[in-house]
Formats: sequence, structure tokens, C-alpha cells
Amino acid sequence: MPEEQGRLTIDGTPIAWRRVDGASPTFVWLGGFRSDMAGTKAEAISNHCAETGHAFLRFDYSGHGESGGDFEAGTISLWLSETLAVLDRLTDGPLVLVGSSMGGWIALRAVQEMVKAGETDRIAGMILLAPAPDFTSRMLNGELTAKEKKVLEETGRHEVPTPYGPDPNVFTKKLFDDGEKNSVLNGLIDTHCPVHIVQGMEDPDVPWQTAQSLMERLPADDVTLTYVKDGDHRLSREQDIALLLRVCDTMAEQVSAQQGA
Repeated sequence: MPEEQGRLTIDGTPIAWRRVDGASPTFVWLGGFRSDMAGTKAEAISNHCAETGHAFLRFDYSGHGESGGDFEAGTISLWLSETLAVLDRLTDGPLVLVGSSMGGWIALRAVQEMVKAGETDRIAGMILLAPAPDFTSRMLNGELTAKEKKVLEETGRHEVPTPYGPDPNVFTKKLFDDGEKNSVLNGLIDTHCPVHIVQGMEDPDVPWQTAQSLMERLPADDVTLTYVKDGDHRLSREQDIALLLRVCDTMAEQVSAQQGA
């Protein structure tokens, strides 16, 4: 099935998307901070869904990839609202949210909002790759020095060199302040669906203990945590991609079994 693409206008901002039509459930890719929907993992899932006949949707948040908008104006709340709008306007039926890094945080918040709205029937499953829930509070309370916090207060931004590109990551005070409003590690998270977390133990960006902390806050049933002993944050090696696609297949089987029960 060929992939179609287009743009949605959400609050005046063009949001770029790509979609593969197919059988339920629809897998939805939620990317990380400063990443885009053309990344290795998203491409692999798109191709895999086209081959296996499952529906797949990916898109870029505002300020990311092919979408419009100012990156530094972005917050978790903004990217969450865009995610919910995209899901509402471009998908039908049960969903499997596949969140990578910050996308894992947004996936968890999206599920919370869908539960609040009484849409539990649409939440079929979650696959979280090196999830980074509440990363802003972790940075603010454990990683930033007193000097860096002062610069953040005075300038409204904090720059961090990154091995993933020539330009530094920019974290704004607005992002930090908004992150507090979206915390998920402050209590139990009822997802109403099976969850599979994949975490590299050599991840320099998100400590593997974060995945353990997240798992402890999820319901006891239908939660799987897979550690990749030599895995990094990207989890984009050939063997990592193979693992990801196996997890997608297993999740599709779980969802089909539940729907047929």
C-alpha cells in the first residue's frame, strides 16, 4: 500500500503527515525532541506496516521536520494538543502509540487525555522506546548547574551540545515551566492497554532507571520492559530495528486477540 502525505492546519500552523492505509490497529509514530518523522525507526515501521497490511501514521510536531512553526515556541502542552488533533482528524478505530524519547512522554499524556475524554476504546496499545517522561524536571533538578539555571532565568533558554547534529539543543524556560504541568511520574498511570517499553542500558541521554521508574507506575498487567544491554538512546542499529518490528508484530497480535475475545 503506497504512503500518502499531506498537511493539516492546526491553530494556524501547517502540520505535515504521512499515512499508510491498512488494517486495525493503526500504529502512530510520536517522535522525540528535535527529531522528525523521516528518521530510521519511523521509516522502518512504515515499510513494515505496508508489508504486513497494518495502518500507520506519522507526523512532525510544529517546529520539527516538514511542519511549520517556531521550534523554540514549542512546549509539551502544544505538541500534545497537536498530537490529539492529528489523532482525531486522521485516524479511526484502535490505536497503538509508538513513542520515542520525548514522544514516549507525549504518548503517555495523550493516553491520559483520551481516558479523561472517555475514549478508552481507542487505546489499543503503547510501545515506548527510550521514553523520557518528565525529562525537563530531571534536567532542572539534577543536571543543570547553578550557573546554568541562572542563565536560563536571565535569557529564557539553555543550550546543550548534541552528538546528533551540528546545532545545540535549545531548552527554553517556557518548556521547563510547561513540563511541570505535564508530569506523569508523580502517580499511577492507568493506560487501559498493554505497554511494551524498550530501553538501552548504554543510553547517555535517558538513564535506564527512568524506564524502571515508569514501569513501577504502570498497571501490573500487560506491561513488558525489555532492556538492550548495549543499546544507546537512538536504538537505530539493525538489531534494534529488528527488535522494534518484532515488538510491533507482538503488539498487533495482542490487540487482535483482545478484539476477538
